[in-house]
Amino acid sequence: MFGFLKSSLELIAPVSGRVLTLSSVPDEVFATKLAGDGVAIEPSEDIFVAPADGELVLIFKTNHAFCIRLENGIEILVHIGIDTVNLNGEFFERLAVEGTRVKAGDPIVKVNRDKVLEKGYSLISPILITNMEIVKEINCFDGKVVKARKDAIISYKIK
Repeated sequence: MFGFLKSSLELIAPVSGRVLTLSSVPDEVFATKLAGDGVAIEPSEDIFVAPADGELVLIFKTNHAFCIRLENGIEILVHIGIDTVNLNGEFFERLAVEGTRVKAGDPIVKVNRDKVLEKGYSLISPILITNMEIVKEINCFDGKVVKARKDAIISYKIK
């Protein structure tokens, strides 16, 4: 009805940890926002959860990333670590079923952080809105420590 009455929507932390700017991510695709805009989290826990209610449209075969489509059309990518696709799924456990509806806070993937770090991979995890063409405004809450399921990491408005 009235566009100016639309309030901001939020994504919650899919994992506890320290929130970083995308520019600090050690991967050019994420750091330059080629895959979308958002934040990254340096995780302090092993369980990654849904950052919002929606459909779990994809869990990558290697379980290192997943995508959720919200009812408002927003598409979210949670990518666990950098170059972790090269682990071929080792140390990642799928906790949800692709194609199902999820609620914010539902567990999606469990990672063995210690084993991934032992193999020399970064666990810095980008959380992106991948279809920015429908976003009017985005605010990222980097620089703080967040708790999964509780703290907002991104607020946005759609067009």
